[in-house]
Amino acid sequence: MHERLVTVAPRERPAAQHPPAPGRDPFFDNVKYLAIVLVAVGHAWEPLRDGSRVVCALYLVVYAFHMPAFIVVSGYFSRNFDASPGRLRRLVTGLVVPYVVFETAYTFFTRWTDQEPSRPVSLLDPLYLTWFLVALFVWRLSTPLWMRVRHPVPVALAVAMLATLTPSIGDDLDLQRVLQFLPYFVLGLSLRPEHFALVRRRAVRLLAGPVFAVALVAAYWVVPRMSAAWLYHRDSAQELGAPAWSGPVMTLVAFGCSLVLVGCFLALVPGRRTWFTALGAGTLYGYLLHGFLVQGARHWGWYGPAWVHGPLGVGAVALVATGVVTALCTPPVRRALRCVVEPEMRWAFRREAAQPVRG
Repeated sequence: MHERLVTVAPRERPAAQHPPAPGRDPFFDNVKYLAIVLVAVGHAWEPLRDGSRVVCALYLVVYAFHMPAFIVVSGYFSRNFDASPGRLRRLVTGLVVPYVVFETAYTFFTRWTDQEPSRPVSLLDPLYLTWFLVALFVWRLSTPLWMRVRHPVPVALAVAMLATLTPSIGDDLDLQRVLQFLPYFVLGLSLRPEHFALVRRRAVRLLAGPVFAVALVAAYWVVPRMSAAWLYHRDSAQELGAPAWSGPVMTLVAFGCSLVLVGCFLALVPGRRTWFTALGAGTLYGYLLHGFLVQGARHWGWYGPAWVHGPLGVGAVALVATGVVTALCTPPVRRALRCVVEPEMRWAFRREAAQPVRG
């Protein structure tokens, strides 16, 4: 018998930022890459919705499941978060630091693109897509609690429903989104590998295409009857000009529809290693960076030509968005910007204590 020293809590990267490693399930990297592509395409399509019911329908379908899918997977890979020193350090360096950097960067960038030179830098009011970093920070911190709740998903749904009734929550830290998207994260915490195996069966895969087709037809019908803002989960029912009772109802309806589409999406994602599998490790880079091009494209007038608003333009915009976000997930971009997206910052933290472990 002998003594050896080991650290109490080893370093851990947040789920969305793991580097490629032997033994990683390529399925989840494929899911993260394809989900981030849909996020970029959804943002790129936003200016094309005016005057096109078809684009609005496509937009609704994409928004119904792309962030829920990304959040469910983020929750699934957060199950081991226990607030140990190493994990807390990675929470700060992997979420808080990028939030401060990109919140500031987007503020200065949109001062120019939106012609608002006096827009303040406010770390309490997430701008554009930086809300997700705040949300993931809060969700991860609450993970130990959710892992001990007897019925976590119903409780999280109740929290989301109550949030839609509470306009006084305000815009601080985008807490409406944090609370309304919470059930998807908690669902991810509750999932096990066998649950993903269920939706990857051949029967589900065969049904996924027809379900998406039905969803697109339903979205086409819904377009003039429902605001897409319900799928942003950033406002209460009263703020959307709807009666209070509709908030909880829409929360349940959106959760049910989103889960069906997330299941179909997961069924269609390949489980084998593909050319884009390795890019799944860089999705946070693609997420944080693609917004600059989307915001810039509006300012530079790229959406101005009439053909861009036709079928050819809609397809071209989707291809460009896919190409851009793909490039932003590549290793060269990650190496260049790791200092702000995944900084080490060892100088900022005390060295973790070591204790003797008998082996």
